[in-house]
Amino acid sequence: MDPISQGSLGAVIPGSIWGPKQYRVAVLLGCLAGLAPDLDVLIQSSTDPLLFLEYHRQFTHALMFIPIGALVVASVCYPVVRRWLSFTQAYLACLLGYATHGFLDACTTYGTQLFWPFTNFRVSWNVVSVLDPMFTIPLLVIVIVATVKRKRAIAWFGLGWTVIYLTFGAFQHQRAMDEGMEIALGMEHSPAMLSAKPTIANLIAWKVVYLHDGVFYAHAVHTGFDTKRCGSVSAPQLDVSSQFPWLDEKSQQAEDVKRFSWFSQDYVAVDPTNPNKIIDMRYTFAPNKLEALWGIELDRNLGLTEHAKYFTNREVNPELTEALLDVITGDSCESATTGPQS
Repeated sequence: MDPISQGSLGAVIPGSIWGPKQYRVAVLLGCLAGLAPDLDVLIQSSTDPLLFLEYHRQFTHALMFIPIGALVVASVCYPVVRRWLSFTQAYLACLLGYATHGFLDACTTYGTQLFWPFTNFRVSWNVVSVLDPMFTIPLLVIVIVATVKRKRAIAWFGLGWTVIYLTFGAFQHQRAMDEGMEIALGMEHSPAMLSAKPTIANLIAWKVVYLHDGVFYAHAVHTGFDTKRCGSVSAPQLDVSSQFPWLDEKSQQAEDVKRFSWFSQDYVAVDPTNPNKIIDMRYTFAPNKLEALWGIELDRNLGLTEHAKYFTNREVNPELTEALLDVITGDSCESATTGPQS
């Protein structure tokens, strides 16, 4: 999740148990430890654009690494805070803060390798967006007030808000999943894969993606007081042998396709607007549009050892913004009782 959320949750845990004398120092250590796992973004390569996909949210986010990560943070910070805390106390504050990071990331849609090194499976519970001010701002305000007043009781409100918001996200996720299955059955589809993810900064507009007969179908679902269906798009599932017959299976590009498919949890398709681009069907700014946020582009002119190009699409134009707002408000959507909108 975003750094502000990670730091705030990391701070609120020691803030909920520490006494007033050392309160602010413990909260600061928890905040720093809550941020520390994301230092893995520094693991990058100028020649291998997909390297960061393998290592971000990997070992630094794993449950097994929590004691080690906390020890590193405590060791770095202890010379500064030794006037107020013993090393054991500093380590405990860091341990509590560090432990929150992987859990919160697993609640998002991006995926976190919680159980590394035993498996590289990416845990993603899909109950909150990677950026959600409705969650972050209240939590940040609570942490600031608790720190200023040195009150454990206030920090407990931060824990309560976290539990309430993520529980509501889980409830909304299940509503979106149920509606996605209803849509599929209504179209006489048998989903081989089915997922639902909240769109950016809200828990009302959801993107439901499922696979049927070699085609990915993405439906926008509004989960307000009433459930509504807000349009859909589709794209063929990636089939390397038929869509890229020229690709040498021993080439680096072929290996990059496998790496990107793993990262995307096999929700990969060919971009209908560019047959050389492979996209992650799970992520678009508007849930009923096909402008993918990231993907890879293959090039038949590259050598056997050259990497595929990784691309991102962060441009938000008025059309996409309007499409997302329409799903959030539900104004242009159909009631779920009227059948799926195509």
